[in-house]
Amino acid sequence: MSVSQTAPGPPPPPAPPAPELVPIAARTVGAVKVYGRGETAVRALDGISADFVSHQFTAIMGASGSGKSTLLHCLAGLDRLTSGQTFIAGYELGRLTDRQLTLLRREKVGFIFQSLNLVPTLNALDNIVLPLTIAGRKPEPGVVEGVVQMTGLADRLKHRPGELSGGQQQRVAAARALVSRPEIIFADEPTGNLDSKAGGELLAFLRKAVDTLGQTIVIVTHDPFAASHADRVIFLADGRVVQEMRSPTADSILAVVRHLGD
Repeated sequence: MSVSQTAPGPPPPPAPPAPELVPIAARTVGAVKVYGRGETAVRALDGISADFVSHQFTAIMGASGSGKSTLLHCLAGLDRLTSGQTFIAGYELGRLTDRQLTLLRREKVGFIFQSLNLVPTLNALDNIVLPLTIAGRKPEPGVVEGVVQMTGLADRLKHRPGELSGGQQQRVAAARALVSRPEIIFADEPTGNLDSKAGGELLAFLRKAVDTLGQTIVIVTHDPFAASHADRVIFLADGRVVQEMRSPTADSILAVVRHLGD
Protein backbone atom coordinates (compact mmCIF):
# COMPACT_ATOMS: atom_id res chain seq x y z
CA MET A 1 0.00 0.00 0.00
CA SER A 2 1.27 3.49 -0.75
CA VAL A 3 2.26 5.56 2.25
CA SER A 4 -0.01 8.59 2.46
CA GLN A 5 1.76 11.82 1.57
CA THR A 6 1.75 15.25 3.11
CA ALA A 7 -1.29 17.22 1.92
CA PRO A 8 -1.01 19.12 -1.38
CA GLY A 9 -0.15 22.81 -1.36
CA PRO A 10 2.54 24.69 0.52
CA PRO A 11 4.69 23.48 2.10
CA PRO A 12 5.44 21.17 -0.81
CA PRO A 13 4.91 17.46 -0.22
CA PRO A 14 7.91 15.22 0.31
CA ALA A 15 9.13 12.89 -2.39
CA PRO A 16 6.48 10.34 -3.34
CA PRO A 17 6.80 6.77 -2.12
CA ALA A 18 8.64 4.23 -4.22
CA PRO A 19 6.58 3.25 -7.26
CA GLU A 20 4.60 0.04 -7.05
CA LEU A 21 5.09 -2.78 -9.50
CA VAL A 22 1.59 -2.02 -10.79
CA PRO A 23 0.89 1.73 -10.58
CA ILE A 24 -2.31 2.47 -8.67
CA ALA A 25 -4.27 5.64 -9.44
CA ALA A 26 -6.84 5.19 -6.65
CA ARG A 27 -7.41 2.75 -3.81
CA THR A 28 -9.89 2.02 -1.06
CA VAL A 29 -9.01 0.04 2.07
CA GLY A 30 -11.83 -1.20 4.29
CA ALA A 31 -14.13 1.52 3.01
CA VAL A 32 -17.27 1.92 5.13
CA LYS A 33 -19.94 4.56 4.58
CA VAL A 34 -22.95 4.77 6.88
CA TYR A 35 -25.81 7.21 6.42
CA GLY A 36 -28.01 7.97 9.41
CA ARG A 37 -27.90 6.58 12.93
CA GLY A 38 -29.45 3.88 15.04
CA GLU A 39 -32.24 1.81 13.55
CA THR A 40 -32.47 4.06 10.49
CA ALA A 41 -28.75 3.76 9.65
CA VAL A 42 -27.93 2.58 6.12
CA ARG A 43 -24.56 0.91 5.50
CA ALA A 44 -23.95 1.97 1.90
CA LEU A 45 -20.37 0.65 1.81
CA ASP A 46 -19.46 -2.37 3.91
CA GLY A 47 -15.67 -2.70 4.04
CA ILE A 48 -14.69 -2.40 0.38
CA SER A 49 -11.01 -2.75 -0.52
CA ALA A 50 -10.17 -2.25 -4.18
CA ASP A 51 -7.35 -0.96 -6.37
CA PHE A 52 -7.85 1.03 -9.57
CA VAL A 53 -4.85 0.54 -11.81
CA SER A 54 -3.40 3.46 -13.74
CA HIS A 55 -4.01 3.61 -17.50
CA GLN A 56 -7.00 1.27 -17.29
CA PHE A 57 -10.74 1.61 -17.78
CA THR A 58 -12.80 0.21 -14.88
CA ALA A 59 -16.58 -0.06 -14.68
CA ILE A 60 -18.51 -0.39 -11.41
CA MET A 61 -21.86 -2.14 -11.66
CA GLY A 62 -24.61 -3.25 -9.29
CA ALA A 63 -28.30 -2.98 -8.63
CA SER A 64 -29.88 0.18 -7.30
CA GLY A 65 -28.76 0.58 -3.70
CA SER A 66 -25.67 -1.60 -4.12
CA GLY A 67 -23.36 1.28 -3.23
CA LYS A 68 -21.82 1.94 -6.62
CA SER A 69 -22.44 5.70 -6.73
CA THR A 70 -21.46 6.06 -3.07
CA LEU A 71 -18.18 4.28 -3.81
CA LEU A 72 -17.51 6.58 -6.76
CA HIS A 73 -18.24 9.71 -4.71
CA CYS A 74 -15.99 8.58 -1.86
CA LEU A 75 -13.22 7.61 -4.28
CA ALA A 76 -13.44 11.03 -5.92
CA GLY A 77 -13.39 12.92 -2.63
CA LEU A 78 -16.93 14.22 -3.06
CA ASP A 79 -18.02 12.40 0.10
CA ARG A 80 -16.05 11.22 3.13
CA LEU A 81 -15.93 7.69 4.46
CA THR A 82 -17.29 6.77 7.87
CA SER A 83 -14.22 4.57 8.35
CA GLY A 84 -11.48 3.09 6.19
CA GLN A 85 -9.14 4.84 3.79
CA THR A 86 -9.20 6.22 0.27
CA PHE A 87 -6.10 7.18 -1.69
CA ILE A 88 -5.57 9.12 -4.92
CA ALA A 89 -2.02 9.32 -6.27
CA GLY A 90 -0.77 8.23 -2.83
CA TYR A 91 -2.60 10.96 -0.90
CA GLU A 92 -4.97 9.72 1.80
CA LEU A 93 -8.14 11.75 1.37
CA GLY A 94 -9.24 11.36 4.98
CA ARG A 95 -6.21 13.31 6.18
CA LEU A 96 -6.85 16.34 3.97
CA THR A 97 -8.63 19.51 4.98
CA ASP A 98 -11.52 20.68 2.81
CA ARG A 99 -9.22 23.19 1.08
CA GLN A 100 -6.54 20.59 0.47
CA LEU A 101 -9.14 18.18 -0.86
CA THR A 102 -10.41 20.85 -3.25
CA LEU A 103 -6.88 21.42 -4.52
CA LEU A 104 -6.26 17.70 -4.93
CA ARG A 105 -9.47 17.27 -6.94
CA ARG A 106 -8.51 20.22 -9.11
CA GLU A 107 -5.03 18.87 -9.82
CA LYS A 108 -5.52 15.10 -9.86
CA VAL A 109 -9.17 14.32 -10.66
CA GLY A 110 -11.52 14.77 -13.60
CA PHE A 111 -15.31 14.36 -13.48
CA ILE A 112 -17.96 13.46 -16.04
CA PHE A 113 -21.50 13.49 -14.64
CA GLN A 114 -24.97 13.39 -16.18
CA SER A 115 -25.59 16.97 -15.11
CA LEU A 116 -22.65 18.07 -17.34
CA ASN A 117 -22.32 21.49 -15.61
CA LEU A 118 -21.37 23.23 -18.84
CA VAL A 119 -21.42 27.03 -18.65
CA PRO A 120 -24.21 28.11 -21.03
CA THR A 121 -22.62 31.47 -21.87
CA LEU A 122 -19.29 29.94 -22.92
CA ASN A 123 -18.64 28.24 -26.24
CA ALA A 124 -17.51 24.63 -26.46
CA LEU A 125 -13.79 25.43 -26.53
CA ASP A 126 -14.00 27.76 -23.53
CA ASN A 127 -15.92 25.09 -21.62
CA ILE A 128 -13.25 22.51 -22.47
CA VAL A 129 -10.37 24.64 -21.17
CA LEU A 130 -12.33 26.01 -18.17
CA PRO A 131 -10.49 23.86 -15.55
CA LEU A 132 -7.17 25.22 -16.79
CA THR A 133 -8.53 28.78 -16.80
CA ILE A 134 -9.75 28.46 -13.21
CA ALA A 135 -6.42 27.02 -12.09
CA GLY A 136 -4.46 29.70 -13.93
CA ARG A 137 -2.64 27.05 -15.93
CA LYS A 138 -1.66 26.84 -19.55
CA PRO A 139 -2.41 23.59 -21.40
CA GLU A 140 0.41 21.29 -22.35
CA PRO A 141 1.45 21.79 -25.97
CA GLY A 142 -0.85 19.92 -28.31
CA VAL A 143 -3.09 18.55 -25.55
CA VAL A 144 -6.11 20.74 -26.32
CA GLU A 145 -5.74 20.10 -30.03
CA GLY A 146 -5.45 16.36 -29.48
CA VAL A 147 -8.47 16.20 -27.19
CA VAL A 148 -10.54 18.32 -29.56
CA GLN A 149 -9.60 16.05 -32.46
CA MET A 150 -10.69 13.02 -30.43
CA THR A 151 -14.09 14.57 -29.69
CA GLY A 152 -14.90 15.09 -33.36
CA LEU A 153 -16.14 18.58 -32.47
CA ALA A 154 -13.53 20.67 -34.25
CA ASP A 155 -16.22 22.41 -36.31
CA ARG A 156 -18.44 23.08 -33.26
CA LEU A 157 -15.97 24.75 -30.92
CA LYS A 158 -17.53 28.21 -31.28
CA HIS A 159 -21.02 26.92 -30.49
CA ARG A 160 -22.54 27.33 -27.04
CA PRO A 161 -23.99 24.30 -25.22
CA GLY A 162 -27.55 25.22 -26.22
CA GLU A 163 -26.51 24.92 -29.85
CA LEU A 164 -25.12 21.39 -29.44
CA SER A 165 -26.86 18.03 -29.29
CA GLY A 166 -26.93 16.07 -26.04
CA GLY A 167 -24.19 13.77 -27.28
CA GLN A 168 -22.03 16.70 -28.36
CA GLN A 169 -22.50 18.35 -24.96
CA GLN A 170 -21.44 15.17 -23.21
CA ARG A 171 -18.32 14.95 -25.37
CA VAL A 172 -17.49 18.55 -24.43
CA ALA A 173 -17.81 17.56 -20.77
CA ALA A 174 -15.58 14.54 -21.35
CA ALA A 175 -12.98 16.66 -23.15
CA ARG A 176 -13.06 19.13 -20.26
CA ALA A 177 -12.25 16.28 -17.86
CA LEU A 178 -9.35 15.15 -20.04
CA VAL A 179 -7.69 18.44 -20.91
CA SER A 180 -5.88 18.87 -17.59
CA ARG A 181 -4.51 15.30 -17.85
CA PRO A 182 -5.69 14.29 -14.37
CA GLU A 183 -4.48 11.25 -12.48
CA ILE A 184 -7.94 9.69 -12.77
CA ILE A 185 -11.35 10.48 -14.27
CA PHE A 186 -14.60 9.46 -12.61
CA ALA A 187 -17.86 9.24 -14.55
CA ASP A 188 -21.30 8.58 -13.04
CA GLU A 189 -23.70 7.04 -15.59
CA PRO A 190 -22.13 9.14 -18.39
CA THR A 191 -24.40 7.65 -21.08
CA GLY A 192 -27.58 7.66 -19.00
CA ASN A 193 -29.17 10.62 -20.81
CA LEU A 194 -27.94 9.73 -24.29
CA ASP A 195 -29.44 7.71 -27.12
CA SER A 196 -27.60 4.59 -28.24
CA LYS A 197 -25.67 6.34 -31.03
CA ALA A 198 -24.48 9.25 -28.88
CA GLY A 199 -23.72 6.90 -26.00
CA GLY A 200 -21.64 4.68 -28.25
CA GLU A 201 -19.68 7.67 -29.50
CA LEU A 202 -18.92 8.82 -25.95
CA LEU A 203 -17.81 5.33 -24.88
CA ALA A 204 -15.54 5.05 -27.91
CA PHE A 205 -14.08 8.42 -26.96
CA LEU A 206 -13.38 7.26 -23.40
CA ARG A 207 -11.87 4.00 -24.62
CA LYS A 208 -9.59 5.93 -26.97
CA ALA A 209 -8.54 8.24 -24.14
CA VAL A 210 -7.28 5.21 -22.23
CA ASP A 211 -5.62 3.54 -25.22
CA THR A 212 -4.13 6.67 -26.81
CA LEU A 213 -3.53 9.08 -23.94
CA GLY A 214 -2.93 6.56 -21.16
CA GLN A 215 -5.79 8.00 -19.14
CA THR A 216 -7.29 6.22 -16.12
CA ILE A 217 -11.10 6.09 -16.10
CA VAL A 218 -13.60 4.71 -13.60
CA ILE A 219 -17.30 4.75 -14.48
CA VAL A 220 -20.47 3.73 -12.70
CA THR A 221 -23.04 2.26 -15.05
CA HIS A 222 -26.03 -0.07 -15.13
CA ASP A 223 -25.56 -0.72 -18.87
CA PRO A 224 -23.73 -3.94 -19.88
CA PHE A 225 -22.88 -2.40 -23.26
CA ALA A 226 -21.21 0.58 -21.59
CA ALA A 227 -19.32 -1.65 -19.15
CA SER A 228 -18.10 -3.86 -22.00
CA HIS A 229 -15.80 -1.00 -23.09
CA ALA A 230 -13.86 -1.37 -19.84
CA ASP A 231 -10.79 -3.48 -19.11
CA ARG A 232 -12.34 -4.63 -15.84
CA VAL A 233 -15.77 -4.68 -14.21
CA ILE A 234 -16.37 -4.65 -10.46
CA PHE A 235 -19.79 -5.88 -9.31
CA LEU A 236 -21.26 -4.64 -6.03
CA ALA A 237 -24.12 -5.94 -3.91
CA ASP A 238 -25.15 -4.61 -0.49
CA GLY A 239 -22.08 -2.39 -0.29
CA ARG A 240 -19.57 -5.17 -0.98
CA VAL A 241 -17.52 -6.33 -3.96
CA VAL A 242 -19.04 -9.68 -4.93
CA GLN A 243 -17.34 -10.37 -8.26
CA GLU A 244 -14.81 -8.99 -10.75
CA MET A 245 -14.40 -9.60 -14.46
CA ARG A 246 -11.60 -8.76 -16.87
CA SER A 247 -11.86 -8.36 -20.65
CA PRO A 248 -15.65 -8.26 -20.36
CA THR A 249 -18.25 -8.62 -23.09
CA ALA A 250 -21.81 -7.37 -22.92
CA ASP A 251 -23.08 -10.96 -22.82
CA SER A 252 -20.75 -12.07 -20.03
CA ILE A 253 -21.64 -8.97 -18.00
CA LEU A 254 -25.35 -9.57 -18.52
CA ALA A 255 -24.98 -13.15 -17.30
CA VAL A 256 -23.43 -11.93 -14.04
CA VAL A 257 -26.05 -9.22 -13.60
CA ARG A 258 -28.82 -11.78 -14.03
CA HIS A 259 -27.16 -14.10 -11.53
CA LEU A 260 -26.84 -11.31 -8.96
CA GLY A 261 -30.49 -10.54 -9.43
CA ASP A 262 -31.56 -14.11 -8.56
